[in-house]
Amino acid sequence: MIRENVRSAASGLLALAILLPLLILLGYLFIATAQRGYSPWWLVGIALLVAVDIILLAGVFVVNPNEGKVVQLFGAYKCTVKSPGLRWANPFYSKRRISLRIRNFESQHLKVNDKEGNPIEIAAVVVWRVVDTAEASFEVDNYENYVHIQSEAAVRNLATSYPYDSHEEQVMSLRGQTAAIAEHLKSEIQERLAKAGVEVIEARISHLAYAPEIAGAMLQRQQAGAIIAARQRIVEGAVGMVQMALDMLSAKEIVRLDEERRAAMVSNLLVVLCGERGAQPVLNTGTLYQ
Repeated sequence: MIRENVRSAASGLLALAILLPLLILLGYLFIATAQRGYSPWWLVGIALLVAVDIILLAGVFVVNPNEGKVVQLFGAYKCTVKSPGLRWANPFYSKRRISLRIRNFESQHLKVNDKEGNPIEIAAVVVWRVVDTAEASFEVDNYENYVHIQSEAAVRNLATSYPYDSHEEQVMSLRGQTAAIAEHLKSEIQERLAKAGVEVIEARISHLAYAPEIAGAMLQRQQAGAIIAARQRIVEGAVGMVQMALDMLSAKEIVRLDEERRAAMVSNLLVVLCGERGAQPVLNTGTLYQ
């Protein structure tokens, strides 16, 4: 793999300060020589010096902040210049501009199946920048297009690795654990883009929804799952409260209940605790057994 080789180029201001006056001087000498009728060889020599000076002036280039210039000589990679300002290098060097600024893009809304086989729509925002100009220039054909395609491939793979939603805390889902999902997405995209000299700063899901053809059915399923999960929590809490009530009644010897009365009390408490509406009080004017 071609690794980045950062070097500093000569000052372009110094090169202009030398080459421009020299060009003016040579032009004056050429005109003066032509007017005085000197030997044609003098004119040829001065013309060659003027051509050399103009060629050397072509080596002046500008490097903007957060920008790198990839320098090549006849196809061979030489170095990368990152020092901002007016610079000068061999005029036969070709110089390609690579932006080092932070960039971001949002992927298309991709339609894929989640881990449970449900069709969903998903999109992500990826924040990235180039950190190795040599790899970005020579290891991939078009690094910007490479970033887009590989990021969308990672989003597709992420969607198939997790269910859209889960009511179990230990099961990771796309909608439930957004921070962990974002970290997984970032690491997977970074692994894919490492060979292109790109650093992924952040990757996060920007759009997540069921596909339109199953959105209504999945909404009902979500509601049913939420109701079941809530009922399960309610029943667990109600059983614990009934157990606590029976234990306290027995420990403090407030009342002694046989098995039939205990069963009736448990049934009544569970109805009160698990019911959707408030219980209607009933006053017993008889005995405990009537």
